[in-house]
Amino acid sequence: MANNIVNSLRKHVVLIGKTNSGKSTLFNALTGQDNAIVSETAGTTTDPVGKAMELLPFGPIFLVDTAGLGDTSDLGEERMKKTHIACRRGDAFLYVANSNDFDEDDYLAFAGKKRPHLLIFTEINTATDSAAIAAKPLTTDSPTTAQDSPTTMQDSQATTRERLFVAYPHALTFAENGDPIEIRSALSALLSELEPDDGYMIGDLIPYNSNVIFVIPVDSEAPKGRIILPQVQLLRECLDHGIRSYVVRDSELEDAIATLGEASIRLVVTDSQAFAYVNQIVPDSVQLTSFSILLARQKGNITQLLEGVDAFAHLPDGAKILMLEGCTHNHTHEDIGRVKIPKLLKEQTGKTFDFQFFSGYDFPSDLSPYAAAIQCGNCMINRREAFARLEELTAANIPVTNYGLMLAWVNGILERATELFR
Repeated sequence: MANNIVNSLRKHVVLIGKTNSGKSTLFNALTGQDNAIVSETAGTTTDPVGKAMELLPFGPIFLVDTAGLGDTSDLGEERMKKTHIACRRGDAFLYVANSNDFDEDDYLAFAGKKRPHLLIFTEINTATDSAAIAAKPLTTDSPTTAQDSPTTMQDSQATTRERLFVAYPHALTFAENGDPIEIRSALSALLSELEPDDGYMIGDLIPYNSNVIFVIPVDSEAPKGRIILPQVQLLRECLDHGIRSYVVRDSELEDAIATLGEASIRLVVTDSQAFAYVNQIVPDSVQLTSFSILLARQKGNITQLLEGVDAFAHLPDGAKILMLEGCTHNHTHEDIGRVKIPKLLKEQTGKTFDFQFFSGYDFPSDLSPYAAAIQCGNCMINRREAFARLEELTAANIPVTNYGLMLAWVNGILERATELFR
C-alpha cells in the first residue's frame, strides 16, 4: 500500500514563506489533520513538521511545514537554520504569501533559483481585486528576476495588491476555511512533470534472468522479524527487473554457491560488515559488492565517493571526521558507524581521529572544522537531501565517502567491491 512507503522514497514537498503567511493552516488543510499548531502569534512553528500523505492522482508524498522566513524573534536564527535544512530535501515547494504582506524581492530571489514550486496567496478575501488571480500552477514564463517582474511596469500609484494580481496571474489562492482542491491538483501536476530521479541500485547493470545472492548476517544490529530497508529495496528492484534473488545468512553462503553453481551466479551482495568473511568464500569469478555501496551509487556520485576514500590514508593524527548517520537508533557494541569503522580506521592508518556524529536530517552549518566525512548508505534520507549534502561538502573541499566503501577499503577489497561499476 502507498501509505506504507518509507518517507525517504516519497517526493518531499516543503512549505515556505514569511511568518504568519498561512503555511501551517494550508499544511493542515492539505493533510486533513491538525498536525501543525496554528496561531496569530508570529513564530508559532518552530521545528519543521512533516506528514506522509497520499496526493491524488500523483501518489505518496511527504509534506513539510517550516518556520516562517524573516523570523526576528529570540529563536529566529535557530528556526531559520532548521528551515534551511528542511529546504535542502525539497523536491518541490509551496511558496505561501499573505497577499497583504507580500515581499516580492524575497519571492523573486527564491524563484530565481529555479526550484519547482507553486506560488500561493492567502488572505485573499481582504485584498483588492482578488478575483483577478487565476487558479493555475506557476509556469516557467512567470517572472524569475526583479528585472523580469511585470510589477515594475505598473503605475506607481497602484496599490501593492493591485499590482500583485496583474504581476502573478498564475498564482493560486487559499482561503483559511476553504478546501485546497486546486492546490492539490496543481501540485500533483507539478510533481508529475518532474524528471524521474529515483536512481538504480543494480537494475541497469545486471541483465534480466541473472542470479544474485543476498548475504544478510543476523546479529544484534539486525531488527527482529524484518530485514532492513536497503535489502528490501534491492529485493524489489530485482523483482521489477526479472533478476532472480537468493537470500542467505553468511553461514549458509558457501552451501548456496555450491548449490547454484559458481558459473550461474552473476553477483553477490553482502552486508558491508561481513565483507572480510564473504570475500574469502565468494570465488574470484563472481562479482562482489555491498548494499551500502549500491546505495552510494543510487543516492550519490559513486566516483566522488570513491575518490573520497583515498583521502583517509593522508589525514593527520587527530583529524576531525564528520560522521553522517541517516537514521537514529540504539547504539550497541556492534554499531558500524560509532564502533566498527573508528576501530578499523585506527588499525588501518595507525592514527586516532576525532569522530563527530550527526543523525537523521541534522547537518552542521559550519563545515570548516572537518577534514573528511563518512556517510551511511542514506536509506532513510531522501535522494534530494543526499545530493545536497554532497554539493555542500564539495563546495567546502571536504572529501567524503560512505560506510560500505570505507569497509571495503580497510578490508583491502575496494577494487573488487566496485568492479561492478567500472
